[in-house]
Amino acid sequence: MALTKHFKLYESEITQFINELKQKNPKLEEEQRAGRALLWDKTPINLDNSEREKSSRVKQQPYVYQNK
Repeated sequence: MALTKHFKLYESEITQFINELKQKNPKLEEEQRAGRALLWDKTPINLDNSEREKSSRVKQQPYVYQNK
């Protein structure tokens, strides 16, 4: 399906808004990446350490307030 020249030049209002926002604040993408790294990007889990920590935990009794 071939589009006409009219549709090739079309930009939605949202695309125009994002482009203007990026022009006003050029560091926006860097700040977004830093925020993502802060909240979502985590260091890989070491399976050996996690297994050792799991096995070294002391089991808690089912009802903690009951004396044996």
